[in-house]
Amino acid sequence: MIHPARICCLNDDPVCEGPYVLYWMQTSQRAEHNHALEYAVAEANRLDRPLVVAFGLTDGYPEANQRHYVFMLQGLRDVNAALRHRGIRFVVQLASPDTAALNLTRNASLVVCDRGYLRHQKQWRQRVAEHAHRRVVQVETDVVVPVEAASDKHEFSARTIRPRIHRLWDDFLHGLRAFPLKRTSLSLNVPSDIDPDDIDGSLARLDIDRTVAPSPRFVGGTTHARRILRQFLRENLRGYADRHDDPALAASSTLSPYLHFGQISPVEIALEVLRRPRATAADRDAYLEQLIVRRELSINHVHYTAAYDSYDCLPLWARLTLRQHRRDKRPYLYTRDQLDAAATHDPFWNAAQREMVRTGFMHGYMRMYWGKKILEWKRTPQAAFADALYLNNRYFLCGRDPNAYGNVAWLFGLHDRPFSPRPVFGTVRYMNAAGLQRKFDMSGYLRSNT
Repeated sequence: MIHPARICCLNDDPVCEGPYVLYWMQTSQRAEHNHALEYAVAEANRLDRPLVVAFGLTDGYPEANQRHYVFMLQGLRDVNAALRHRGIRFVVQLASPDTAALNLTRNASLVVCDRGYLRHQKQWRQRVAEHAHRRVVQVETDVVVPVEAASDKHEFSARTIRPRIHRLWDDFLHGLRAFPLKRTSLSLNVPSDIDPDDIDGSLARLDIDRTVAPSPRFVGGTTHARRILRQFLRENLRGYADRHDDPALAASSTLSPYLHFGQISPVEIALEVLRRPRATAADRDAYLEQLIVRRELSINHVHYTAAYDSYDCLPLWARLTLRQHRRDKRPYLYTRDQLDAAATHDPFWNAAQREMVRTGFMHGYMRMYWGKKILEWKRTPQAAFADALYLNNRYFLCGRDPNAYGNVAWLFGLHDRPFSPRPVFGTVRYMNAAGLQRKFDMSGYLRSNT
């Protein structure tokens, strides 16, 4: 059963006569452990209709480039195979997601969609709900605790949202059964512009930024996500509480790219973590803190903050202290191009930048250090915010999502508290190379990213 808090009707239009039920897939790009898909299956069975799943492939997605598109297309290939196995037709149209959905609603009796939290994702769903002229139901499936169930306001920090999520997560941490469809849709004549199995051909049709190469480290799709999850559970969950901060140990799960594209469910991951008796409670708690509390804190931030991608989203205390120190002398100043090229005096920062540019991933602790140095090396905090967000969104596979916006803003004081004042940073948290060397064996990290 899908918890009612995950389900929201987006309009007052009725269920209509039509040859199929439509699931418009956008953020939740998977065919397993997907609450929106299973809700659509149940509704198709109830209405005695086949189910069609549609995806709108736009080459105008904000800030996306070849790296992101290749990873996403690899995931859609997995989706196509899994849906076909269940007797469900998968339609990919070369159009903006909302246009693709509306193209297919005229023959749909009911439209089901997943949930997105970013500005353009909300606008797409609003447009579909307004113009579909049949019922549109949104099902929230990329969080453990639905965003409004966790809180009805912007939360100050992890400390304030944590007890709210902990009180509720047992209600939402449940496996999701995949029910068989009564009627197949594989023979339906529904137009599709893109063959999800032809990644190279699909990529060739897109007018996109091709200056960032695909990641040599990560392959997209639920199959690969689950393989990485199994490896993490086998090799790195035990001892995670003590080891996950160390960049040289590479003990993180590396699942953030797959969570970004909805290729694996956070509920599935959490349930697998909780089933591992060999890991200590401290290990499980440390990982679930990152997967659920910290990730859903960022989702809370973008959901309740209109200017989530702007310097103005920072808390007042942070903006005030950074303004007071805006004329402080910076020890080094670097242009965006110098940062992009990893051409700074700092070998640790350069190694982190190279890891991000080459693979689309960076160890979490190094992300913090990387961003703090950008704040230190730009003439103004506003310029630092713009450069950090640009580099983050350009190279990370998990950029351009709530976690990305929350993480970048954290560098400048969001979800944090004031510390002792110092030049440039004021009372915003500071990090330095001496701290890295004191805590970790950084020689191993440097060797891996030279």
